[in-house]
Amino acid sequence: MDTFIQMLRNISPEVYESLKTAVELGKWADGRKLTQEQKELCLQAIIAWEMDNLPEEERTGYIAQSCKNASKAPANLDESLFSAAKGTLH
Repeated sequence: MDTFIQMLRNISPEVYESLKTAVELGKWADGRKLTQEQKELCLQAIIAWEMDNLPEEERTGYIAQSCKNASKAPANLDESLFSAAKGTLH
């Protein structure tokens, strides 16, 4: 496992971007579809690289702490968006 982690920490920014694009599109640059195992390994590599190279707020899966207080703030939603549309059953 240490060898795998060391390998992940040594990927270049170009490889990181390539892996990120592959996961986003679900396919490699040559058009081949990623398998589920490849997606999982790519995500592990992306997360490991980001931990060493990006500030926390720029990493995959980051959730700002201010989100906890967002539910307490009054919502500025147009409530008409949630009313039933004409001609629908609900």
